[in-house]
Amino acid sequence: MAEPEDAEDAVRKLFGNRPIREGKVTLKLPPIAENGNSVQLTVSIESPMTEKDHVRRIAIISPRNPIPEIAIFSLSPASGRAEISTRVRLAGTQSLRVVAEMSDGSLWSGKASTYVTLAACIIG
Repeated sequence: MAEPEDAEDAVRKLFGNRPIREGKVTLKLPPIAENGNSVQLTVSIESPMTEKDHVRRIAIISPRNPIPEIAIFSLSPASGRAEISTRVRLAGTQSLRVVAEMSDGSLWSGKASTYVTLAACIIG
C-alpha cells in the first residue's frame, strides 16, 4: 500500500513545487462504495475552456492505492467542458485528491472521501 507521503511525491513529480490552491475543483464520490473494484467519480473544474483560460491537466491521486496516480487526463479548449467521469479501483476507505493545472500554470485542488466496504487493488 502507498503511504500519504507517496501521494505527495506523486504530486511533486507531476507538478513540481508550485503552490497548489484549494478551490475551483469539485470531486464527486459516493459516500459509501460497496465494492472498491469500480467506484464512480466525477471531476469538474471552474473554467471557461477558452484558448486563453482552460484546464490543461487533471490528476487524480490516491494516498492508499499501490500506485498513487490513479489517472491523468489532458484537456484543451476543444474539450468543451472541464469535466471528466470515470470509474476507478480503490484500495480501501480514503480521501482522493484532484489537482488541476490551468493554462496560466496555476494549480488548483479539491478532495473527497468515500468509505469502501470491500477493497480492491490488493497485491498478494
